[in-house]
Amino acid sequence: MEQKYHIPVMLHECIDGLNIKPDGVYVDVTFGGGGHSRAILEKLSPKGRLIAFDQDADAAKNLPDDKRITLYQTNFKYFANFLMLEGVKADGIIADLGVSSHHFDDEKRGFSFRFENAPLDMRMNQKSDFTASALLSTYSPEQLKNVFAEYGEIKNAWKLAQNICAYRSSHAINTTADLIAAAGSCIPAHSENKYLATVFQALRIEVNGEIDVLEEFLLSTPDVVNDGGRLVIMTYHSLEDRPVKNFIKAGNLQGIEQKDVYGNIIAPFAAVNRKVITPTDEELTLHPRSRSA
Repeated sequence: MEQKYHIPVMLHECIDGLNIKPDGVYVDVTFGGGGHSRAILEKLSPKGRLIAFDQDADAAKNLPDDKRITLYQTNFKYFANFLMLEGVKADGIIADLGVSSHHFDDEKRGFSFRFENAPLDMRMNQKSDFTASALLSTYSPEQLKNVFAEYGEIKNAWKLAQNICAYRSSHAINTTADLIAAAGSCIPAHSENKYLATVFQALRIEVNGEIDVLEEFLLSTPDVVNDGGRLVIMTYHSLEDRPVKNFIKAGNLQGIEQKDVYGNIIAPFAAVNRKVITPTDEELTLHPRSRSA
């Protein structure tokens, strides 16, 4: 059956990075459409094992009929707890931090401004009560400004926050069209899509607590990875990229290097590549959404 839920970005590069041992234990903390997981399973022997995580109930529909895989429906910040409960350590962990094509293309989920009447939902976990609409309706001007400035790096974040608060005093902000109307004059005339993309990114990150989740995930990895194990992480913007690079470099989120008495940097992981890996020209042509990976 053809997999249509999600086309994995840099699939071959990720699988190569995991350096898969056929009998090993591997973890996919962002299962999604299962593209990376299926590729991992192809390289595992009957003794190998894959443990996957995804808080989105839709992901369970993509679970392959394979006894070697276990899927936990939970936020991946808890993944280490589950590995410890099972009494296993990983030979490789993969995290694809991007939002899947499925989420962007599903109007009901509200992740894209392409759909005018889409609900401002943006929840990865549909059991949560906290939607983008709730955020826009309840946050103070200062809180809104902080979200847009920190997670969208929007230059006119304060004006945008004020516009939203003024608009919501007489109108509900429940749909994409409502948000665009509320933003009003803040949207640049010749770069509307780029601006709205950053607004939606900021809201999505706040609704799902994405940066806190990433940081908690990173700090827990050393405890559950075997010696010689691999950590493969795909990031899509600087807010994700920065803590990942800092953690790999220095073993902490600030990137502050600590050295032993011999001058060696104390860090749980050693970088396999000197430079980050980016999509090939061929992949960019076939899969334009990979351009920021």
